[in-house]
Amino acid sequence: MIFHRTPGPFDVSYRITHCGVCYADVLWSRNMLGHTKYPVVPGHEVVGIVTAVGAEVSRFKVGDRVGNGAFVNSCRHCEFCEKRMENNCTEGCVLTYDAIDHDGSITRGGFSTHMLVHERYCVKIPDALLPELAGPLLCAGIVVYSPMVRHGMNKTGKSIGIIGLGGSGHLAVKFAKSFGATVTVLSTSPSKKDEALGVLGAHRFIVTSNKEEMEIAAKSLDYIIDTASGDHTLDPYLALLKTGGMLLLIGAPRELKFSPANLFLGMKSIVGSVGGGTKEMEEMLDYCANHGIAPIIELIPIQYINEALNRLSNNDVRYRFVVDIEGSLHME
Repeated sequence: MIFHRTPGPFDVSYRITHCGVCYADVLWSRNMLGHTKYPVVPGHEVVGIVTAVGAEVSRFKVGDRVGNGAFVNSCRHCEFCEKRMENNCTEGCVLTYDAIDHDGSITRGGFSTHMLVHERYCVKIPDALLPELAGPLLCAGIVVYSPMVRHGMNKTGKSIGIIGLGGSGHLAVKFAKSFGATVTVLSTSPSKKDEALGVLGAHRFIVTSNKEEMEIAAKSLDYIIDTASGDHTLDPYLALLKTGGMLLLIGAPRELKFSPANLFLGMKSIVGSVGGGTKEMEEMLDYCANHGIAPIIELIPIQYINEALNRLSNNDVRYRFVVDIEGSLHME
């Protein structure tokens, strides 16, 4: 049995009901980055019900629905922590699992029955969001919502292209549509056209290997959100941006190539982002609850997790696995 650290006066303990499955869980469980500390307990899209609170906790009470995303601690005093942008902590935030916390303990994630988290890093789950749908928003959702709002993509009338139609990509489509943007899905796979247009409601679908379609779309986009994790060349996509356009990197390929000339000819920019702080998470959850935005998921028992990780590594999921932790405990 694996235990969490000793509870403190500002800690919230909650019973996990659901946990989303991120590609990071594949990387860590298989030690693909070379630093996994076994035994590891993955899972950083965690949702549950509060069972106990420390004596100094003021924001939550027993029975509340809460969750936490990819981090569970930070320095709490740098300029970014003071703005509740803890994911950008200058001393480095403490990841939800397989990280060394400030007390020396190793953090454990959501593929378990309980979480113990300082109240600062918990967020309240709105009643309008089903728990199984809330979890993926805490990673796949915030990773696109945060930079989209920060860079003005939520202003009505923008034209936004989205590369990759996975966990974050399909939520980017939903957010962009809700912001009043004209949405174009850019894909290497023609088979995703019906899903992109008919199910997710994108306005245009372009097969990026189709030279004619790409030429027609040249200089038509204000923004491109790149969620693809495989190595690729950016030049064909930069050609789709208007003058002053921006390409936002969300995926994590090992290498990207582009010609600098394709940036300074047209005043284009490439920016990156990873996750969001607790303030943005709360804003996003309220926004999703008020606008009916939720991920498309496959709900699975924990007993299926190894198969789910195999499928995820092969991009075989529509669009996010979510583990039914509570339901799994009642299975034979």
